[in-house]
Parts: sequence; structure tokens; C-alpha cells
Amino acid sequence: MSKTEKPKEVKIGFLTAVEITDLGFVGGLLVTNQMGRPLEFQCTAPVKPNRSQVILFGPTLAAYVSGDLIGRTLLDRVGITPDLVLTEQVEILQIRPHLKIPVACLSSVDRDESGEAHSLTIRLGRNVVRLQDGHQADLEPLREAAQLIPDEADLREPFQRVCDALKETLRAA
Repeated sequence: MSKTEKPKEVKIGFLTAVEITDLGFVGGLLVTNQMGRPLEFQCTAPVKPNRSQVILFGPTLAAYVSGDLIGRTLLDRVGITPDLVLTEQVEILQIRPHLKIPVACLSSVDRDESGEAHSLTIRLGRNVVRLQDGHQADLEPLREAAQLIPDEADLREPFQRVCDALKETLRAA
């Protein structure tokens, strides 16, 4: 490697939203490098749906709040744009059509019901991630990212940091 050539880096966004009793939903986005070092953290103020929204959105309320309201807001205002976004909540995958970067959900399985390898899963570090249906083109950027992420990387751990940071932020407020 020449002196002017920088080592490759992948920026990973860890996006989650949690519901807090009496406050509503609050979301956080932690952007790290492939080694898990934080580059930026953003969080939202609590979003509390009113009674009409609860009724009208019904079972889709959590997906609307965590994906459309919280996820898109955080990704719109982040200063360091991640190369890929990971979430633990399948509802957040719905923001993918609104973004130019891959969004994947941590999964516990990489096989379908018949035992066949699922076509929209890939291993990143010690974890399996799944893409939203219809976004097969995201597999290639994920394969490139997988080469830069250490095999022993636990991609669930940063979500705990996000949740802890959200709790601390709310406590301080």
C-alpha cells in the first residue's frame, strides 16, 4: 500500500427505535467504522402517537413511527452517512425504498422453511443479516462490506450501546 492510499473503511449505521412507557417512541442511530468505533450518534426526541393515529394505523403503527418518522429523520440529519444501515427491527426495513444505501435486519436464520439458503441473507461478522424483499442489488455492497468486517464482530452489541445512550439521554433530559 502506498503512503497516499488509505485503508478501506466501511461505515455502519446501527438504527433502532424503542417504545418507552408514557413517553412514546424514541430512536437512535450510531454510525461506527467496521471495528465498532463510534463516528457519530444521533437520537430523536420522544414521538408519542395520539389516540387517532393509534386507531388509524392499527397494527402498522410501530412500523410507521420507527421507520418513517424516526428512521428517516435520523438518516436525513446524520452528518456521516453510513455505507449501510443495520437494524434489529424488521419494521425499519420499510425505509429502504427511500434511501440510496442498503438497509438490512439482523436475523437469526439464513435458511427458509425448507432448509434452503435464503437468497436475501448474508453473513456479516458473526451475524446473519437479511435484506428487504425486492432489494437483491444490495447484496453486492453487503458482500464488499463483509470483507472489511472482522469475522469475530458481534453486530448485535452496538444496539445495546444505542439503547444505553438513549436511556442516558432521556435521564439527563
